[in-house]
Amino acid sequence: MITNAERFKRYFPKTLSSNLTLEATERYIESKIIEFEIKSGFTFAIKEKETQTIMGLVILKKVDWKTKQAEIAYCIGKEYERKGWVTKAVKAISNYALNELNLEILQIIAHKTNLASIKVAENNGFVWQRTLVDEFTPTYELSLDMELYEYKNEK
Repeated sequence: MITNAERFKRYFPKTLSSNLTLEATERYIESKIIEFEIKSGFTFAIKEKETQTIMGLVILKKVDWKTKQAEIAYCIGKEYERKGWVTKAVKAISNYALNELNLEILQIIAHKTNLASIKVAENNGFVWQRTLVDEFTPTYELSLDMELYEYKNEK
């Protein structure tokens, strides 16, 4: 997170601010383990196979057990982008969410200028639904319209 702080600060400010020191990262990981245990959120690391270096994250968040839906968010370090890692990770997490957690609707929310994120959504079968007006407000910026993509499980 620190190495890519400039890259992550706009769309992942909370995750970034929770990982600025080793102690903060340890607390972040502990909180994510608790979220996993109580099934309120699921955070997965994308790791290099040989070195186990963390390349990025995929987060299954805003899990709503009543409507059986959740949002998928993801980020990857600049040096690892454009290699298909996020597309593969989102596919794996989507399969987990649909088949193991029995969720029915998965959402990805991306800014229209984030073409790589939109490509990940589309490559995984997510379909554009609508523009969400004033959906996200980056730190020290005006709110942004975001694009909603959904995948609906057709059981």
